[in-house]
Amino acid sequence: MAIINLRKHYYPLYTKDTFVEVPDEVAAVMEECRLYENRQEGWKSYYHVYSMDCSPGIENHAMFLVQSPEELMLKEIEDAAEELLLERLAEAITHLSPTQARRLHARFALEKKFREIAVDEGISGSCACDSVTGALKKLQKIFAKNGWLEKED
Repeated sequence: MAIINLRKHYYPLYTKDTFVEVPDEVAAVMEECRLYENRQEGWKSYYHVYSMDCSPGIENHAMFLVQSPEELMLKEIEDAAEELLLERLAEAITHLSPTQARRLHARFALEKKFREIAVDEGISGSCACDSVTGALKKLQKIFAKNGWLEKED
């Protein structure tokens, strides 16, 4: 005869420890049922269900995402505006001194810090910073003079 705790097996019904003596066969069946339930709980933690409704934005990662005609037109307009801006920027950079153009290129295209530019050219960091700042101001004046700046509302 085995002694079992009913609170362990029937918790909502028995909130306090209640010990009962049962035959060994009954105790073995109860233990087997407990092990089976634990196995089923383990399966639940590894079984996943994926749904297009549950995961936000998963449809954007689809292989063949079809864009609407409006989206295609907007993309073409944005690409054309970006290309025009790059052309204007290249033209404006030709008005800079070679030193300013070189330092501006190092700062933004090569993503170097002012300290690194200064070491490369054998100057102080503040001199490199002033040179790049001056180049940016000169570019801003060129853009304003030619009417290339966008008007803010």
